[in-house]
Amino acid sequence: MRAPLGDFDDATPAPDCLGRLTAPVADAVRAWNNDVPADQILYVDTDPAIADTAAFVEHYGTGLLDASANCVVVAGKRGGESTLAGCLVLSRTRVDVNGAVRKRLGARKASFAPMDTAVGETGMEYGGITPIGLPAGWPLLVDAAVTGVPWVLIGSGRRRGKLIVPGKAFAGLPGAVVIEGLGV
Repeated sequence: MRAPLGDFDDATPAPDCLGRLTAPVADAVRAWNNDVPADQILYVDTDPAIADTAAFVEHYGTGLLDASANCVVVAGKRGGESTLAGCLVLSRTRVDVNGAVRKRLGARKASFAPMDTAVGETGMEYGGITPIGLPAGWPLLVDAAVTGVPWVLIGSGRRRGKLIVPGKAFAGLPGAVVIEGLGV
């Protein structure tokens, strides 16, 4: 099947290639409950050596910069308690950690979670963290701009491979809260 965006040789519905995904992502695809059918989540095989955004779009198509989103893990702290959350913003922006995230989490301080925390808590590889399959109970803060993109390229849970998902699907993910201005 041809991917709806980018320069990819082949796109496969994610339910047909669960073995290529990390366990939490595969479990989330199996249990998918969204207005967008699970077979519209597409997996494309990519070179893990160029998983970072700049190198990736140079190789697979510069138009992907406007259709790619990054998921990062943030930690909000207040009174000795820490809350982890996922944040999804378009790749051409960055997460407003000290403004929108801190306010939404009700935190006194917010920062990107350390790499070992992000990887350990999500069960995903650094550089491939995706909003699909984040731990139950985590807030998922989604920039409103992401939901307005017809097809969005995101991580697959690994550095090898990406998922292409209709933008409107992100608003229906567990714990999702759509926020204007999360990406700046």
